[in-house]
Amino acid sequence: MILVIAEQKDGKLNRATWEAIVAAQQLAQVCSDGPGGSADKASAWSITILVPGTNVGSVAAELAAAQVAEVVTVESAALEPYTPDGFTAALQDAITQLAPSHVLLPHTYQTRDFAPKIAARLDRALLTDVTGIKTAGAEVAFVRPMFQGKLTALVVPQGPAPHFVTFQIGAYRVDQVAKGAAPAAVRALSVTVDASAIREKPEPPFQQAKQAVDLSQAERIVSVGRGIKEQANIALAQKLADALGAEIAASRPICDAGWLPMERQVGSSGQTVAPKLYLALGISGAIQHLVGMKGSSTVVAINKDPDAPIFEIADYGIVGDLFEIVPAIIEAVKS
Repeated sequence: MILVIAEQKDGKLNRATWEAIVAAQQLAQVCSDGPGGSADKASAWSITILVPGTNVGSVAAELAAAQVAEVVTVESAALEPYTPDGFTAALQDAITQLAPSHVLLPHTYQTRDFAPKIAARLDRALLTDVTGIKTAGAEVAFVRPMFQGKLTALVVPQGPAPHFVTFQIGAYRVDQVAKGAAPAAVRALSVTVDASAIREKPEPPFQQAKQAVDLSQAERIVSVGRGIKEQANIALAQKLADALGAEIAASRPICDAGWLPMERQVGSSGQTVAPKLYLALGISGAIQHLVGMKGSSTVVAINKDPDAPIFEIADYGIVGDLFEIVPAIIEAVKS
């Protein structure tokens, strides 16, 4: 059985959970189709979604639309607010009861906090920031980037199950999730958490600025690069973002220059995003930027240089002066 750990806050599902479900569905297919796989063995690769927290009924009902065997809720007062100690204790108990072969999670800030802890406590293998699944002979291998995306490695986890795997945001598209013909069954799982063993007293979530934004949740993004020329010109990109109902973002040089806050940076040293629309204005397409947005459903690039690397991954490319093209797009959108 493959177990997906969902992430939610205040009853709102992190959309990266859907990406992890898509990965789980691919893993189940690869395992059942691989060497020794058969229809009879397919049931061994069923998918269960685990939803930890409090008052998670609505989130569980939302996830039940996926083509999975069941959705399991784990509710405890010790899970709200989030602490790594509380989550580790609850999930260790739940995983022991469910006995999965793999535990899949989205590679979010929260997951990065508790996943190494629980994997170490259970003495199990942990693979992070995975972008794909392949077969390596008779084994299943996971693809993960190295050296800021310059190389990729095929990694086969060793040791007893379960193996823990986190998936890079944007590696799988939300619209690729397979939905069930009928909602999956939802049941509650009882776990034991010693509240006195929770050592942390969490403060409000960290924000670099009052207007901090999680770009990974945005459906549309307008991103600017060196081609914007000067900080004053970012206002033009903001007008386009406002017209599209999009978030504004940037490549690293723009944020390093202080033209936009660091929370707006997309790339290997910034945020990884996978919006439905990614509009790149004056971005050349360095590999460090591409690894942060290549999972976007539709990429539109505007650049004066016809040989800019961004055009290699763009679905639509416009070679021209963005200061002429962007105002025309804004007018077209408004009309």
